[in-house]
Amino acid sequence: MDLVAAYEAVRPRLPPATAGGACEEVADLAALADRFDTFLLDAFGVLNVGETAIPGAAGRMADLRARGKRLVIVSNAAGLPHAKLMEKYDRLGMGFAPEDVVTSRHALLHALRAEPPRLWGVMADPAWPLDGFGRTIFLEDDPAPYAAAEGFLLVGAARWTERRQALLEDALRERPRPVLCGNPDLAAPREGGPSREPGLWAHRLADRTGVEPTFYGKPFRAIYDLAFARVPDPGRVVMVGDSPHTDILGAQVAGVASALITGHGILRGGDWRAAVEATSLRPDFVMPDP
Repeated sequence: MDLVAAYEAVRPRLPPATAGGACEEVADLAALADRFDTFLLDAFGVLNVGETAIPGAAGRMADLRARGKRLVIVSNAAGLPHAKLMEKYDRLGMGFAPEDVVTSRHALLHALRAEPPRLWGVMADPAWPLDGFGRTIFLEDDPAPYAAAEGFLLVGAARWTERRQALLEDALRERPRPVLCGNPDLAAPREGGPSREPGLWAHRLADRTGVEPTFYGKPFRAIYDLAFARVPDPGRVVMVGDSPHTDILGAQVAGVASALITGHGILRGGDWRAAVEATSLRPDFVMPDP
């Protein structure tokens, strides 16, 4: 999949961009330590690829903390409960406390507080609990939950299939209902290649059914509001990520500087200049490694 082209195809559903930055090339995050006080960090493509730490990332986090920098992960990792996600970061040696991690799962849960009570049909792995989501039923291969659900939550797509997507689209054509997508990513970098994430399926169902999902996570504003609530006095802020359409655009939406990592995420092996040209999403800084 050409992810830059795929994101461009759904661009009308994303927030508008600003003029962007200068694309200043720097070696790594250490080069920005004197310019910024708070680093908002994507995870996939910045700290890890799948379950594997990016070489040097843990050491870079330790160096930035030693220089007094505030580090906050801002991730579209909605599929895992927070405790399981923290186990992963601990295993990778990243040194983050639970309060240092804000995910699109948090943004979705925050939004659900304002929603009327519903029975939600959920795209997620049944192995993980859905604490805080209210009344839920997992969407698998039985058509009955698709008919019974009063709305749909797209949380994690690891177990999602074309058959399940067809059942969801058929159910929405039969009776349109709210769709809330807890991860706007189309894909995430993993060891065996990019995964297919909830955003991919959300945009597909919108194209095929006319039901427009509501998205929670980068590049949409709500997740940044939650992140800033964790850092009441952030000072100079930079968002670091591998995706022009989620991390760089998200930084523009949040009104902060941006840094694009090119060596490990969705642009790995590609031409970042061509991606900038194709998207007009210009980061302030560009670096191969975190």
